[in-house]
This record gives sequence, structure tokens and C-alpha cells, in this order.
Amino acid sequence: MSNPALTDMQAKMKKAFDHTLHEFSSIHTGKASPTMVESVMVEAYGTTQPLKACAAISTPDAHMIQIQPWDKGLTQAIIKGIQTANLGLNPTVDGAVVRVPLPQLSRERRQEFVKVANRMAEEGRVHIRNVRRDTMDTLKKSQKDGKITEDDLKRFEKEVQTATDKNIKDIGEHLAKKEKDLLTV
Repeated sequence: MSNPALTDMQAKMKKAFDHTLHEFSSIHTGKASPTMVESVMVEAYGTTQPLKACAAISTPDAHMIQIQPWDKGLTQAIIKGIQTANLGLNPTVDGAVVRVPLPQLSRERRQEFVKVANRMAEEGRVHIRNVRRDTMDTLKKSQKDGKITEDDLKRFEKEVQTATDKNIKDIGEHLAKKEKDLLTV
């Protein structure tokens, strides 16, 4: 027998886990990745929109991001958006494309990125614990209202804790991989 609260919990925990992994991908390790700039906000057509909505982003090699605007008139707006985002990147125009070379990372910068990754991981773990707390409260209320038995409550609580432990462990494993990537020269 499954409970709707458990199904909802699993979806929320997966969402929190996926969000944490996406946050990790925004930290650059010296290797170019489109995710590093795709969420940069660009002033285009009178509104502000993410870079991925107005240009094609690719990585021709490990140290270069190439941005091909769909409208050549947006080139300067894209450059301004990247500079305003304060990513430590210096874009240049090469004909119809914007090239963003990645600088080599210093030891201090790598250590900063490790701290940022640890903060992101902790935010993900806190979110998962909050989902656990909310689910436990819902289950206890269901038991109090007579919708589930005390035995079911105990079994569901074990399932909730198992899912929580697994997600927190997975975040820790991904954090360890990210730290290794960041500290590898």
C-alpha cells in the first residue's frame, strides 16, 4: 500500500536533487560548458531573457564557449549581459559569433569554487530535510485523523527516512566528484 504523501515526497526530493546537480553544473572547472552562460540575462527586444533563448551556445573545445546569436543585432547585448553577470569571463566578437575563452583557474579560485559547491550541496540537503519534515507532519496528521494505522505510520516513516538518507548520500557523492574536478589541475 502506497500513500499519496510518499509519492509527493519522492517527486519533491527528486526535484531538489536535480536542482542541486544543475547548480553544480553552473560552477566551471576549467572545462567549457554551455550551462555556464545559458542563464545569463540579456536585454533583447525590450525585455530581459536568458541567453539560451536568443542564441545557440556551443563549446568547440575545452577552453572556449561559442555563442551564435539568432539576431546579429543582439551581439553587443550578449557581451554586456556576460560582463554584467560577473562570471569572470571576457567575451570577444569574432564576426557573427561571440567567443568566451575560459581563463586558467588559480588555486585560490578553485578553493572558492569548492566553497560554493559545498554551500549548494548544503542547500540541497536542507531542502530534502524540509521535504522529509513536511511529509512526516502529513503522515502524522493522517494517522491522527484515522486515515492510516499506527503500523502504517511507522512503516511510512521508515520509507521517508530511507529516501532522505539516499538523496543526501547521493548529493554527497556528487559533491565529492565536483570537488575532485575543481581541484584537478
